Amino acid sequence: MIATLEYSSQPGAPEKAVADHIKLAFTNPKATKPLNANKDVPGDTVDQPLTRLYADKKRHARNRAVAVRECKRYWGANYADGGKECDEFPFASTYEGAAIEEYDIHVEKKNYSAMPLDGAQNGAAGNLLAGFYMNNRMIDGPEDGFIVKIS
Repeated sequence: MIATLEYSSQPGAPEKAVADHIKLAFTNPKATKPLNANKDVPGDTVDQPLTRLYADKKRHARNRAVAVRECKRYWGANYADGGKECDEFPFASTYEGAAIEEYDIHVEKKNYSAMPLDGAQNGAAGNLLAGFYMNNRMIDGPEDGFIVKIS
């Protein structure tokens, strides 16, 4: 049994933009940024779960910084205009986040997705993720994997 975080891509869902982003990363990863012909984003199967990153705040910040770098690279320095935020998947709060290749030389490089999304929807998805971590008592590290499903 593995914990499953569910996001909704249904019209009106407060996290819809994030759910759509994750769905694209799972179903058509080559269409996401950064470019990587071998991209296979983890987090949708029990064989490739995500694991919570909690204790290492520097790594969490690095995951965010790498994703933001890519948002700036592909959408320009003003990517956040109009209330947007750089959304990343896998989440910055996971060991599989955007900076993983700096910590594990054995992983595929640029095996994540980053894109500017509506800040309110990104915040709503972040709140759902925080609640998921708490409600499922997700601990830091590889002993407690989880997957993401989009409905």
